[in-house]
Amino acid sequence: MLMRRLRPALAALLATVAAPAVGHAQTVLDGNTIVLEGRHVRLWGIEAPDLHATCSGWPAGEIATAFLHDLINNRSIACTARGLHPSGKLFGVCRSAGVDVGATMVRKGMAWAAVKFTQNYATQEAAAKGENLGIHAHHCSPGPDSTPEKPDAK
Repeated sequence: MLMRRLRPALAALLATVAAPAVGHAQTVLDGNTIVLEGRHVRLWGIEAPDLHATCSGWPAGEIATAFLHDLINNRSIACTARGLHPSGKLFGVCRSAGVDVGATMVRKGMAWAAVKFTQNYATQEAAAKGENLGIHAHHCSPGPDSTPEKPDAK
């Protein structure tokens, strides 16, 4: 009974979320998240270092954020929803000139493939590891239980 009443609302929400968002990224918040047409979009399938994370003194988070900024700056971006984060952020696969932004971040060693959720970027991660690029060259570790070093508290 409850599900029957929730179906129309759920269908409306999914229709809104599923429509591709297209525009110019207004802001890059970190190596995972952009603001597109006023909406926070978390890149689906990747995990980049936190903004202020370092790995053996290497500013992994700042470099990943700058790389994402350079990758999408002044370009049209199209993001297709893959779901909603509990915080309300949209998870999306974003493309610039037809190129998957998440795949590029992983392939260049600026993020890890989120293999817990998808195998889509496992090949790109293997190639980046093999070439010792970015986070792999600095022995960074993903995830909340094994995060890269935090900056020194001052």
